[in-house]
Amino acid sequence: MPKKVFSIRDLENLSGIKAHTIRIWEKRYNLLSPERTDTNIRNYSIASLQKLLNVTLLYHNGYKISKIAKIPEAEIPLRVKEVVSKKNNNSHVLNTFKLAMVNFDQTLFFETYNKLLSTRSFREVFKETFIPLLNEIGLLWQTDTISPAHEHFITGLIKQKILINTEKVQQPTPTKTDKVFVSFLPENEIHEIGLLYLNYEILSKGYKCVYLGQTVPLENLVDVMRYFENIYFLSYFTVKPDKDHINTYIRNFENMASKYSNPNFWILGRQVKHVEVSKLPNYIKTFTSIDQVVNEL
Repeated sequence: MPKKVFSIRDLENLSGIKAHTIRIWEKRYNLLSPERTDTNIRNYSIASLQKLLNVTLLYHNGYKISKIAKIPEAEIPLRVKEVVSKKNNNSHVLNTFKLAMVNFDQTLFFETYNKLLSTRSFREVFKETFIPLLNEIGLLWQTDTISPAHEHFITGLIKQKILINTEKVQQPTPTKTDKVFVSFLPENEIHEIGLLYLNYEILSKGYKCVYLGQTVPLENLVDVMRYFENIYFLSYFTVKPDKDHINTYIRNFENMASKYSNPNFWILGRQVKHVEVSKLPNYIKTFTSIDQVVNEL
């Protein structure tokens, strides 16, 4: 069932407007009308969340809150459309995707995505909208505003779009042969979207990419090493290996790779900040962003 009731803390997390400010807007301008529990705790509907997200967009685009309060309720979405059409406003798009997520509304997701594609490339949509959205989703999940089900729903739809676009750029025979990429996530790492997108970029550049996916034991990489010269392993460390194990993991890779000629290992992701970079051999490189990796291709 879609989430139909939101706390004021949920509204704060989803809109970026402090709970204290929401209460003031409510009391002074009657902008929202929450229901109250027997213990006087505010509860808000999906319609209230939608209205607050629209109000927030107008507020951040120069409208005074006193002016917004005088706009008839039915006109607020129209004003939002005017602002969005003039400024191509990304915050509205992010809010729409968040609404689609909290309501498990894939129709709204597809409509919003297709509208973006009418003026932007898939690459632009991913970098300008999906990456900020995924960063926000991570924070919403940590604050219990959304459940793992919400996260899985929205990331599943984003993965679908990456795969569809990957199919379009994939060539039967690679045009570049100086590198063969092998993409994988380490054991117990399941955050796949960054790696999937890089697979799209690698294939679009004309390289071969052997995509192994989630939670691959290190010893399984030996099988692939036997097959290719100029191999470039690529991995994305979002959660695993964590800061206490990442340097041991890299040393284990070095020991395994030492038996083979010309191994290369590219790593990016949140955990990379814990890597002892000064101790890395020259065939292991760390990156701080997807763009850095793409520029290296």
